[in-house]
Amino acid sequence: MELNIRGIEKHFGEKEVLKDISLTAKSGAALGLLGRNGAGKTTTIRIVMGVFFPDKGEILYNGKPLDRKKVRIGYMPEERGLYPKKRIDEQLIYLAMLRGMNKADARQACDKWLDRMGMNEYKVKKLETLSKGNQQKIQLAATLMCDPQIIILDEPFSGLDPVNAMLLKDVIKEMIDGGAVVLFSSHQMNYIEEFCDSIAILNGGKIVLDGRITDIKHSYPRNKIAVTSSQIEQIAPFVLQYMSGEVLSAEPEKGVENTLLIRLQNPAAKTKLLQGLSDKGFDIDAFRVCEPSMNDIFVQYTEVGI
Repeated sequence: MELNIRGIEKHFGEKEVLKDISLTAKSGAALGLLGRNGAGKTTTIRIVMGVFFPDKGEILYNGKPLDRKKVRIGYMPEERGLYPKKRIDEQLIYLAMLRGMNKADARQACDKWLDRMGMNEYKVKKLETLSKGNQQKIQLAATLMCDPQIIILDEPFSGLDPVNAMLLKDVIKEMIDGGAVVLFSSHQMNYIEEFCDSIAILNGGKIVLDGRITDIKHSYPRNKIAVTSSQIEQIAPFVLQYMSGEVLSAEPEKGVENTLLIRLQNPAAKTKLLQGLSDKGFDIDAFRVCEPSMNDIFVQYTEVGI
């Protein structure tokens, strides 16, 4: 299964909010849709949902124009959209029927997902009586009731406690492993790294970076090495002497105990560095290449003016 967004452009009045947006999201691997507020993420999502129509471009599912009457889409908005004064089971069944399910199937799906979320005891309660975390679990149940082929999650972990976050993680991973196409939008970069195979970063209505996370990280210079040891005070002068002319710096990492950051002239010199430390007999706890974090990458590509 594959969702293709091809050459999407969108104007609101004279303001161009999307500029030639093209993305591909495949089943079994989540795509992280990232950007600062106003970058165009929500507009892109709404076009996929059919809330807006693009001025130019197309949305394809398995190579054909996306037919939202036939392809099931589950959407979990950042601003939760359930009815606070209605019974939980009644509104879940109602929302499932709006998506084309008959009442019997909707009731069965309601029971299934309330059980999966550990929310059976609240079935006949009004939504407003639940904690924020439990309301969020109900929102996810509403998203998945129709067994969607395309799942769009907008800040699904916002405000969750660790226990509820763990449950949502398990459910989302099940959906990805089950072959759904998943679009995942969040400002919490740790979740992006955990769930997403690929990312697309929007800035000013256009894509400024996209691709597999591993490929993006490996595209950065790999000349910064972190060495963790109780002997970094001895290691630093040794490295500067042993790797003379091949080391730019060797300094303790700020805020990290017993870790030395070594910047090499050439990334290939890391093999010589490791061999030298080993031959000298230093007690090394960890030796790793420092890659940029998703947060570093996000900040780099969403700075004003790019």
